Amino acid sequence: MYVPDVDRWNHNIEYHSFVAAAVAGAKNVLDVGCGEGMLARRIRRTGAEVTGIDLDPHSIDLAREQSPEGDITYLQANFLDHPFAPESFDAIVSIATLHHMDTVKALTRMKDLLRPNGTLALIGMARNTFPADLPWEAAALLTSFKDRLFRSQWAHPSPVVWPPPETYAQARRTASEILPGVHYRRHILWRYSLTWTKPSPADPQPQSLRFSR
Repeated sequence: MYVPDVDRWNHNIEYHSFVAAAVAGAKNVLDVGCGEGMLARRIRRTGAEVTGIDLDPHSIDLAREQSPEGDITYLQANFLDHPFAPESFDAIVSIATLHHMDTVKALTRMKDLLRPNGTLALIGMARNTFPADLPWEAAALLTSFKDRLFRSQWAHPSPVVWPPPETYAQARRTASEILPGVHYRRHILWRYSLTWTKPSPADPQPQSLRFSR
């Protein structure tokens, strides 16, 4: 059954606002792993030109059906080898897709496709390490239970990969190696975010990872 975007909620949609705000003002945005296009449609409403790419043909079919105006470009293709020109986008977004790919290859590709001063905003998924992450798991369970008391969870149609291949610590370390100065943040609902601005050639390369809980 079709559910309007405004009535949808799940643990990924919870962070759409965070990602959209991070790339506010971008003129040309790539959504990696766009699924059926909910985030792409949201960003398109800001006036940006949006390209969504996803490997799953069913998801792309649904995205095109829900964008009848044809004002979003949807590509059913492999992001890692699709022939985009280098530095094609001034923003790249992605929700719960990085763990479907080789992390090093995917982040390197995103870095190469961003224009100088462009922004990457990504929500990722990773595995807990116990007992260190036990407080995070407890907080996530409590928060999710509370949210489900008041909201119905929309089941997205995209393929699922579980468990994620990397732990949170591994994801943070890999991101810091590929994207110097990246801002890593751990979120409650089994997610983390990466936000990064690509330096211009004249800017010094930041050397440290910034992170927050």
